[in-house]
Amino acid sequence: MEPDHDDFPLRRFLGMDMDVIEPGHAVTRLRIGETHLNPNGVVHGGVLFTMIDTGMGLAVVTVLDGNRCASIEVHLRFLSAAASGVMEAHSTVVRRGGRVVHVESRVHDEAGTLVATGTGTFAVISA
Repeated sequence: MEPDHDDFPLRRFLGMDMDVIEPGHAVTRLRIGETHLNPNGVVHGGVLFTMIDTGMGLAVVTVLDGNRCASIEVHLRFLSAAASGVMEAHSTVVRRGGRVVHVESRVHDEAGTLVATGTGTFAVISA
């Protein structure tokens, strides 16, 4: 059974939308609701991590010619708090190697404020 990169339970649970802009570039979007907030009333870091990890994985599969991928390492830097509106993460493949793909991601809020950045390495898994 082929994985469905557009539809999976966590995406539906969070209400996250995903789009491929072009090979190697994907966007994830999420309208922030009460269920996405931590006890301090701002977006939980795990929500941002999920947006970034998912977006990077989607960007990676667009350059793999039918192969799959898995996160090896994802590094996040939280830069600004966000509590409402739409968050958008742009993820871009930096380098595709034979066995490892390097990716970057940037999350902005509706006002254009940079909320978080991420880098990741993904393993190429033969289909």
